[in-house]
Amino acid sequence: IGRAGAMAAAMVAAAGGGDFSDLREIKKQLLSVAERSRERGLQHSGKWAAELAFALEPLPLSELPPPPVLTEEDARDLDAYTLAKSYFDLKEYDRAAYFLQGCKSQKAYFLYMYSRYLSGEKKKDDETVDSLGPLEKGQVKNEALRELRVELSKKHKAQELDGFGLYLYGVVLRKLDLVKEAIDVFVEAAHALPLHWGAWLELCNLITDKEMLKFLSLPDTWMKEFFLAHIYTELQLIEEALQKYQSLIDAGFSKSTYIISQIAVAYHNIRDIDKALSIFNELRKQDPYRIENMDTFSNLLYVRSMKPELSYLAHNLCEIDKYRVETCCVIGNYYSLRSQHEKAALYFQRALKLNPRYLGAWTLMGHEYMEMKNTSAAIQAYRHAIEVNKRDYRAWYGLGQTYEILKMPFYCLYYYRRAHQLRPNDSRMLVALGECYEKLNQLVEAKKCYWRAYAVGDVEKMALVKLAKLHEQLNESEQAAQCYIKYIQDIYSCGEVVEHLEVSTAFRYLAQYYFKCKLWDEASACAQKCCAFNDTREEGKALLRQILQLRNQGETSSTDVAAPFFLPASLSASNTPTRRVSPLNLSSVTP
Repeated sequence: IGRAGAMAAAMVAAAGGGDFSDLREIKKQLLSVAERSRERGLQHSGKWAAELAFALEPLPLSELPPPPVLTEEDARDLDAYTLAKSYFDLKEYDRAAYFLQGCKSQKAYFLYMYSRYLSGEKKKDDETVDSLGPLEKGQVKNEALRELRVELSKKHKAQELDGFGLYLYGVVLRKLDLVKEAIDVFVEAAHALPLHWGAWLELCNLITDKEMLKFLSLPDTWMKEFFLAHIYTELQLIEEALQKYQSLIDAGFSKSTYIISQIAVAYHNIRDIDKALSIFNELRKQDPYRIENMDTFSNLLYVRSMKPELSYLAHNLCEIDKYRVETCCVIGNYYSLRSQHEKAALYFQRALKLNPRYLGAWTLMGHEYMEMKNTSAAIQAYRHAIEVNKRDYRAWYGLGQTYEILKMPFYCLYYYRRAHQLRPNDSRMLVALGECYEKLNQLVEAKKCYWRAYAVGDVEKMALVKLAKLHEQLNESEQAAQCYIKYIQDIYSCGEVVEHLEVSTAFRYLAQYYFKCKLWDEASACAQKCCAFNDTREEGKALLRQILQLRNQGETSSTDVAAPFFLPASLSASNTPTRRVSPLNLSSVTP
C-alpha cells in the first residue's frame, strides 16, 4: 500500500490550492483521475474529468502523466481484476464480484464492493419495472446495502479506505437515508481525493441551504471552485454561480461544454429565457450529439411555445438515443405542447422506468396529471419529486396548485410557502401565496404578498390588479386607483399590444373614481379608453354622456382632490421608492 498511498497523497497535494495558474498541471491531474475513475467503473466521474481536460490545451508527449504505479498487491490481484473488469463492463456485476472475492489491493477491493452495490441496484430497478406502476417506486429496496454498510464501516474505522472507497461508503449511507453520516463521509472523501468529481456531486445533492454549506470544512483546492459554482446553481444563488463560472472561463476553461451547459441552466433557473436559449443553441453547435441537459432546453422551448424547434429537437434526440431519460422528457414536452397529455404522461413514465430517481420527469408528470384533472396521481408524482430532491420548487408549487383545485387553502398555503422559500424572488410564488391568504381572509398578508410580487418584478403582470381589487374590497379607493394607474403604465411601457382583460377593468375603475372625484377631464379620458374594449364599451359611453350632461349643467372640475397619490406607508415596507403618478398621463396612453 506504501507506494499507492504515496501516489494518492501526491494527487491530494497536487490538487491543493484554489488557483489556476498552472493549467498544464491541472490537465495532468484531470487525465490521471479520468483514467483512475474508469479503472474503477466510475464512468460519469471519468467523463466529467475527460470533458474538462479536453477544454484545455493538449500536452506534449514529455509532459503526459505516467501510468499509475503498481504495488505488490496490485500485481497479485491483476489477473482477477482484469477478468472481473471485463465482466463489470458487460454489466455482469455478480460475476465480477465473485472473481474479486479475497482481493486486497485498493482498486480490486473497490471494484468488488461497487459490483455488489450495482448488482443490488440493478435487481431493485428490474423488480420495480416488473412489479409496480411508476407511482409506487419507493417500496423496493436494494438488499445489498446493509451488508455493504457493515463491511465498509469496519474498513472505515480501521482507516483502510482510499478516496474512492470513502465515496462508495458515502453513497451506501445516503441510500440508507443516513444523511448526516453520508455528508461527513463525502467531505472526508473530498479531502482524501479532491480530484474525484463524484464525491463533490453527491455533496451537492445533500446540502439543502447556504447555512449547511458554511459549516463544511472543504479542502482548499481548485476543484472547490467547480463545486461552489454547481451548488450555488442548485441553491438558486444564481448571481454567485454565474460569477464563479465567469471566473472559471477567465481562468482558461472557456471551451468547456460542461461550464457552458451549467451557465445555460443557471439562466434557465432565473427565467432569462432568451439568454438561456441562445447559449443552448451555441452548445448544440459545439456538441451536436449531446443529450445531457437537453430536457432543460426543451423546457425553454416549451415555455416559448416553439413547436417546430421542439419537434426538431425531439426527432434529433430520438435518432441519437431514444432510450435515454432526457430524450423521453423532450418527447413528453413535445406532446404536452400539442395538448396530447396522455401521450406526454406515457413518455414521462417511460423516463421513470429508465431512471426512477430522475427528478424532472416526476415534476413534469405531475403537471400532465394536473392537465388531465387527475389530482391524486398529480399529488403522488409531485411527492416523489420532493423525495428525490427537496429543493425542487416546481414540485412544491405544483402541490400548492393541486390542493387549490381541491379547495384546501391551508394545505395550499403550506406548499406555496415552501416554494416561496426556495424562490424568494419569483413573483409567481408570491401571487399564489397572496391568493391563498385572500381565500383565508387574511387580507393584510395578501396585500403584502402582492406588493412584494410587484416589487421583485411581476412576470405575469397580475400582482397590481389583485392588489387594486383588494383595496376596492376594503373601500380604499385612493390606493386602488394608484395601483390601477401603475398597472396601466406598466402594461403600456412594455411596448407590446397586450391582450389583457384587466386593462379594461382598470380603465373602468379609474373612470368611475375620477367621476366621483369630479375630475371630469381625467374621467372622460378613461371613459374613452373604456370604449375601446368590448366588455366596458357601454359603461364608457354611459359615463361620457353623464359627464357631458354635468358639464352642460355648469358643474366644474373639482380641485380639492390631490391628483398624485402615494402608496400607503404600511405597504411601502420594502422601501421600494414609488414614483408620483399623475392621472393626467393617461391621455398619452394609446392601446
